[in-house]
Parts: sequence; structure tokens; C-alpha cells
Amino acid sequence: MKNYLKITLLGASLAVMSSCATHNALTANFKSQNTQVILSQDNFKIGERIEGKANATYVFGIGGLSKKSLLETARTNMYQNANLQGSSKALVNETFSTKTSFFLLFWKHQVNVSADVVEFTK
Repeated sequence: MKNYLKITLLGASLAVMSSCATHNALTANFKSQNTQVILSQDNFKIGERIEGKANATYVFGIGGLSKKSLLETARTNMYQNANLQGSSKALVNETFSTKTSFFLLFWKHQVNVSADVVEFTK
């Protein structure tokens, strides 16, 4: 009986202290503009990699009360980090990834957006 109680307590404590997470990533060109640039000449250079992040936490299913979506917030954050205004730069190779972590009745959703900066020299 003591062994049964120990095994039950061990199993219950492992179940309570564990958590899970899922991850999903998508690489595509989701530009709202339909401008096409053909990079066949040596008139550009690839700059740094820019990132933007956004997350929301839910307790008992309540949370994430922002009017903007996580993807929109992360993308806005990425564009602010890119500092594109007043220059001949563009973002290419956008990658979106999502991560959802949960523990009992707590969920955390995180969206990461990243892209490469291309600067045109001519």
C-alpha cells in the first residue's frame, strides 16, 4: 500500500509540474503590395536580419485583450526595428513562427516575425 501511495504521489506531482509547447513556422512572401523586383543585377546588398515579437498570456482562457492581432503587432514591431523610411531598403524573406506553451489553465502564445533587409545601391 505504501508503494502504491508513493507511485501515485510521484505520478501526480510529475503531471502537475509538467508543461507542453507547440511550434509552427511559415516562410513566404506575404507582402500586401504587388510590386515585383527582379534581383538579377549587382545593384543591391543584403543587410541585417530584423525581428519583431508579440505575445499574449491567457489565464482560464481570458487574456490577450489587445485589439490588434499578435501577427500584426509583431510585424509592426519588426518594421519599426527596420528603419526603412528615407532609404532604398526593402524587407524580403519574411518568416512567421508561432509558439504556444501551456501549463494546466495557463497559455502563452508568442508570434515571431523576421526578415532580411535588402538595400539597393544604384
